[in-house]
Amino acid sequence: MQEKSINISEFDYPLPDERIAKFPLEERSSSKLLIYNRGEISHRQFANLGEVLPEGTLLVFNNTKVVRARLVMHKESGARIEVFCLEPHAPADYEHAFAVKGSAEWSCIVGNLKKWKSGEVAIHFDHEGAACSLRATITERGTREHIVRFEWDADMTFGELLEYLGRIPIPPYLNRESEEIDNTRYQTVYSKFEGSVAAPTAGLHFTPELIEQMQNRGFDFEEVTLHVGAGTFLPVKEENATRHPMHTEHFEIRRATIEHLLANYGRITAVGTTSVRTLESLTALAWRIRCGAEPVEEVVGQWELYDIPAEFTGEQALRELLTYMEREGLERLKAATQIMITPLGYEYRIVRNIITNFHQPKSTLLLLVSAYVGEDWHRIYDYALANDFRFLSYGDSSLLMR
Repeated sequence: MQEKSINISEFDYPLPDERIAKFPLEERSSSKLLIYNRGEISHRQFANLGEVLPEGTLLVFNNTKVVRARLVMHKESGARIEVFCLEPHAPADYEHAFAVKGSAEWSCIVGNLKKWKSGEVAIHFDHEGAACSLRATITERGTREHIVRFEWDADMTFGELLEYLGRIPIPPYLNRESEEIDNTRYQTVYSKFEGSVAAPTAGLHFTPELIEQMQNRGFDFEEVTLHVGAGTFLPVKEENATRHPMHTEHFEIRRATIEHLLANYGRITAVGTTSVRTLESLTALAWRIRCGAEPVEEVVGQWELYDIPAEFTGEQALRELLTYMEREGLERLKAATQIMITPLGYEYRIVRNIITNFHQPKSTLLLLVSAYVGEDWHRIYDYALANDFRFLSYGDSSLLMR
């Protein structure tokens, strides 16, 4: 992609603190739903989603599960150190990283780092009547993230350890400690595979009852897995947003899902920006195959999709991927993406409609919305502010259609 510029100040809007939803509503599907339909704006209740979406729609969920990734540990001196596990380092695969016993290394953000110059920090706890401990040392220091080695003597996997000792990492802009309600409500009802440090929040509005009602009305559902990283909360600090380095997020998709997407091409609604990022990244993998390269050797680059010819459609991409997976005998594909979707001429190829919450000012997610609705994002957010919508992770939702 040629050097271009996005003035991030043009993607700012006033967001009073009282409009940020600090806690979830009592009933998930009772949140408001803003409807943007080819320029027309209205609103309903999220429970009415099935009355608004076109018949035959395939909704795609991100079934990742939020990990209790915040560990509050202490030095022998008593200093409190918070270790926020971002992604596995050794073993690097999520599935193995959560199943390992005894020791593991993770890439982490460390709170109160100045108090942890050297040595161990630890948590001492009881498990099944025995005194146990989890110890941590920094093996490699970085500018923002550090490699932390964990060692423990309890007969537990690392996944069980986090579930036992960790805390749900609610978004920093909530400005509060996690509470008991967050353990269930900062998790979608269809979450399955552990790996995220932030929830795919557009899915928080769905209930089992709503999903069943929509299935009975003929709507179809599919799932992908993208593990959401803490980088999703990183503000764009560069005035020219194209210089903002996108974070890497790992995703996985089954061959059966590709078949389902292909059969419903043109009727695909992505539930959340993480589902958008996963689905749109598939085009890059498919184009690599078309060009004779292995699809998952490298992370999907920040600007890689902008260089793919416009005539290579999403339908062609799905067909290319399906043929490749059948030829190679692959039941699932694992990859990673740094995709940055912006209004600099980005063309959505696989996603038709988007369900998403209301995002922070000057954020990459607001750029993603703008790439879909253009300058109408101003009208959408003005409408939401004027009609008492709740913002950010625990806030209300929007359905964007064109």
